[in-house]
Amino acid sequence: MENTHKLVIIVGSVREGRFGPVVASWVADQARAHGAFDVQVVDLADVEVPLALPAASPKFAGDDYPRPAGMEPLTSALDGADAFVVVTPEYNHSYPASLKAAIDWHFTHWTAKPVAFVSYGGAAGGRHAVLHLENVLTELHAVTIRDGLAFPNYFTAWQDGQPLDPDAAGYAKTLLDQLTWWAGALRAAREAAPYPA
Repeated sequence: MENTHKLVIIVGSVREGRFGPVVASWVADQARAHGAFDVQVVDLADVEVPLALPAASPKFAGDDYPRPAGMEPLTSALDGADAFVVVTPEYNHSYPASLKAAIDWHFTHWTAKPVAFVSYGGAAGGRHAVLHLENVLTELHAVTIRDGLAFPNYFTAWQDGQPLDPDAAGYAKTLLDQLTWWAGALRAAREAAPYPA
């Protein structure tokens, strides 16, 4: 299968000692092995993402939105992506503030593009975070993928950078198969006609 779709994997947590980079690295390996994607990992810890936003909304400012220069790698990656995987923990039954800020600084970058979720946490495996993210990204006209990956009790469920669940790679393939279909369908639709946002 040709590498035809640009996939951006976002590491959503910037907390000290976070587990996100381990999960994102594994997801990136699965995506590369899948064969349908050119993969880029964007770690929000490496990007300047202020919590305070300008008064103007990015919805109306478009490309003229005054983003910090340190945010350019994130903005460029989101702009060029055909699909996203968001890797998120669950903090207090939701997702990290860093991830919300990254989303809020960008408006049109998610439009008519598919987003899949890989979460990790305690007993719920980050599912509360994903439920909130689905609401937010649907508001921005993204298409959320039904079959995500959740890793409950990740602190005992991983070893040497790999999940201990022997079925994890199969679940990842299902996610990536769906993401591939949506990435192709939505890219063709965007090329055929502007999305009526």
